[in-house]
Amino acid sequence: MNGDSMNIIEKYLAKAAGVAEAHAGDDLSCKVSYVAAHDVTAPIAIKMFREIGVKQVFDPDRVVLIVDHIYPAATEKARNSVWTMDDFAKEFGVHLYHRGQGVIHQLMYEKHRANPGELVVIADSHTGTCGGYGAIGIGVGSTELAAAMATGKLDLEVPEVIQIHLTGKRPGNVFGKDLILYLGSVFGTDYLVDKALLFTGPGIDEFSVAERMTVCNMGIEIGSMITLFGTAERESDTAEVREVDLSRLEPQIAKPFCPANVVPVKEVAGTPVTQVVVGSCTNGRINDMEQVAKAFKGRKVHPEVNTLIVPASQDVLDEMEARGWCKIIRDAGATVLNPGCGPCFGAHEGLTSERDVVVSTTNRNFPGRMGSMKANIYLASPATAAAAALAGKIVVPEVEE
Repeated sequence: MNGDSMNIIEKYLAKAAGVAEAHAGDDLSCKVSYVAAHDVTAPIAIKMFREIGVKQVFDPDRVVLIVDHIYPAATEKARNSVWTMDDFAKEFGVHLYHRGQGVIHQLMYEKHRANPGELVVIADSHTGTCGGYGAIGIGVGSTELAAAMATGKLDLEVPEVIQIHLTGKRPGNVFGKDLILYLGSVFGTDYLVDKALLFTGPGIDEFSVAERMTVCNMGIEIGSMITLFGTAERESDTAEVREVDLSRLEPQIAKPFCPANVVPVKEVAGTPVTQVVVGSCTNGRINDMEQVAKAFKGRKVHPEVNTLIVPASQDVLDEMEARGWCKIIRDAGATVLNPGCGPCFGAHEGLTSERDVVVSTTNRNFPGRMGSMKANIYLASPATAAAAALAGKIVVPEVEE
């Protein structure tokens, strides 16, 4: 084999490891561009880091701590986690965001954006979000993160790459969320474990960077270790190629209790809904909020639907306010929450009971994800979620002109 026989993911990993070639199954020690953790994973990583006994992080400017999962603090334990991060940031000079600035994956994009091909390591499973802007994002546990903070390196095994070659034009009511949900129906949750997903083909131009981030964010939900958008050119050196004609896609929805339990929205249309959530690291960006504002303008959400809108960052919220969208949303009878993870993590803000049926743009719908073990959570695009909020039931969103 030679360098020409590597796909783009292998090329990126080889470069990070400082080797000429990398192929599936190779063990590499890769240089990391950024290391980050949030208020659920950082306190454990900090404890582990202190046990290692090193006196400094590999590069204070490239270590980032973000409070997003439980802000404002809902418990004394949550508040103490913030203090742990605050103490560490002051001692080691690393970045800390702890005033509700937003969700970790959005803030990394806005404030500490890695270049295409660089590695980002975050103690959170949705680190693959970075693949939407060309970086390699790998989620790790707190122990691995502590080691990465100390060394700036990550040991990994190069994954097999499954290529998704996109062609065609997407319909006006189909978005990045629908694409990744559809792939959940294709692959299930096991097939892609320890593999990588690579998107190529002319169809990638149908998706903005923000929409690509949504796709990559949920790669982990169908098992993918690395999820990345490549180029329009077909890669010749992947383990497998699947063709997807975007023109044939329709709005998709994940039924309880698995993100890969996916069907077209039309198959569950008419299901009554009690709560709608639009936001999270999956769908809390300005393009997502635009779908809500368009749908809600001059209208009211259904009186039986508790509707929560959660911007992914302060920058997104500022832009929403500047465009008048917050007033549109409030006038429609919905609630705009502070930037952060909100109900997605199930620690506060909008938790469910056994009586709830939720349509959410978040990434997981396991039992207990939003509080109740018995609440039924459906995952869908912001357009589908907004349509459900207005109708009081699941409906197929209208096609954008």
